[in-house]
Amino acid sequence: MTKEAIEQTNQVEVVIIDDHKLFREGVKRILEFEPSLKIVAEGGDGNEAAELVATYNPDVVLMDINMPDVNGIEATADLVQKFDAKVIILSIHDDENYVTHALKTGAMGYLLKEMDSESLVEAIQVVNEGGSYLHPKVTHNLVKEYQRLSNEGGQAGLAGADSISEPLHVLTKRECQVLQLLADGNSNRSISEELYISEKTVKNHVSNILQKLKVNDRTQAVVMAIRNGWVKIK
Repeated sequence: MTKEAIEQTNQVEVVIIDDHKLFREGVKRILEFEPSLKIVAEGGDGNEAAELVATYNPDVVLMDINMPDVNGIEATADLVQKFDAKVIILSIHDDENYVTHALKTGAMGYLLKEMDSESLVEAIQVVNEGGSYLHPKVTHNLVKEYQRLSNEGGQAGLAGADSISEPLHVLTKRECQVLQLLADGNSNRSISEELYISEKTVKNHVSNILQKLKVNDRTQAVVMAIRNGWVKIK
């Protein structure tokens, strides 16, 4: 079997649900450049989601949050319950209430429509492999809300905002810098620009951080860092 044939066999199959055809076309064009991904179907309303998932059994569903009739939150809850589907929400809203509501329904990812194409591809791959993926700005807002609620509740073990101590016993100096930038809500691209390193190097640092902290995703890493006073929330 040729390399091309192997790549096609291992393609991640994706269904797109969004009521804006122009946006769907844009997403399709982006994903068509990625050989590991394949768009198998698309729909314009939450009502179509269950039928398309039942027919095509995709690996990942990209779901708009604001749609007429059945919205993305309702459709996601239905897909998770009926098919145990892996859903990534696409939204213009970065408010933590939208995010927490989406995650409570079982969504495995939450992306803002302002994201770059590389982040979209990465999110699909991560969610397909069983992980979760949040847009960096969303992660930052959630972390700030977590810190606010923890401080109001007087949660024991949560370090104060001013008592920052880098975890050099676990991470390297550079990994500490990357962890702080993750907490600040930076994407891989903005971290690479801030530290003058390649995006590939940033990905390697993030992967090392997750492995060393024994967490599954960026959000968990940042929450752990806050609890231990390793980063400062701005």
